[in-house]
Amino acid sequence: MLEFQPGIPILRSFDEVATREFYVDFLGFVVEFEHRFEPDTPLYMGVNLGKCHIHLSEHYGDATPGSAVRIDVNDVNAYCAMLNQKKFKYARPQVQKQSWGYDDMSITDPSGNKLVFGTPYSE
Repeated sequence: MLEFQPGIPILRSFDEVATREFYVDFLGFVVEFEHRFEPDTPLYMGVNLGKCHIHLSEHYGDATPGSAVRIDVNDVNAYCAMLNQKKFKYARPQVQKQSWGYDDMSITDPSGNKLVFGTPYSE
């Protein structure tokens, strides 16, 4: 029987320093790996936050800027509060209660990709 794992999104990135600052310093992701074919060539990097894995690529053909990814988290309100305590220069996210049963927090990365962290709620 075939078994599938969750997909790993590949998001386009343009600025290695800004990308690291956003994903690692601000959001709390951990770098899993980094790959370059040679020094001074585009970076392909894998990051994770718990079971959430994302690949970030500076390569032209790997992804489209402005993509969106949904990421479930067990307590988006607590995560939002933790992020806002950091007083990150470029983002002060907020949680919105959605009519479809989720509390969502949207954040745009330095390359224009949208990450939507969400927690289901019940009335």
